[in-house]
Amino acid sequence: MPHDPPHSSPLWSSFKATPTAWGRSPSWGLPRLGPGCLTPLLSRHPLPRRAWILSPDEKVSQASLRRLYDRFQALDRTGKGYLSRLDLQQIGALAVNPLGDRIIDSFFPDGSLRLDFPGFVRVLAHFRPVDEEEEGNRDPKEPEPLNSRMNKLRFAFQLYDLDRDGKISRHEMLQALRLMVGVQVTEEQLESIADRTVQEADEDGDGAVSFLEFAKSLEKMNIEQKMSIRILK
Repeated sequence: MPHDPPHSSPLWSSFKATPTAWGRSPSWGLPRLGPGCLTPLLSRHPLPRRAWILSPDEKVSQASLRRLYDRFQALDRTGKGYLSRLDLQQIGALAVNPLGDRIIDSFFPDGSLRLDFPGFVRVLAHFRPVDEEEEGNRDPKEPEPLNSRMNKLRFAFQLYDLDRDGKISRHEMLQALRLMVGVQVTEEQLESIADRTVQEADEDGDGAVSFLEFAKSLEKMNIEQKMSIRILK
């Protein structure tokens, strides 16, 4: 039976696991969703007049919107007025990201083929840093902002939950591991990691991980640091 890889294994650089990942805490490998991956989506150009892209409770600054619009136009090389999957695949940081295709999929919900500017901004709004003062003053009756901790986690969760059934199965976990780790560890080791990760997060014993179980397993992880782009304030 294979031994767990040491902490110096290449697995750790790809899997972004915490030091306790091989012990008690499930080792969810949040992909590189922060500045290294998504900052290439940002950049400078005048905003279109109708820049009321998000709901009023989503407070993305005008400067950030201008950078986003500039980058949107730069990615739309043929001036179509929208982006396709191919446009996003040209972004180097996404092209080399193990979960790049899944991240791109998040920009095209329900099988859509075109991404307009409001949709572009709505996805990236998940990565706006959380303003603690703003969060503390938020009316509980108001909709939860896209950049809240729970919505950041929901974004990460859907990268694993491929069939959108609200649970991450062992098979889905194993698929994600194969993408993130590649050939650096054996298939037997990957299966062992997938089994352990699901078992440790699965509180109700149904053999899968619900969103609430996923969120609880990451309650000590600094999601704000891993899933924020500072220039989106």
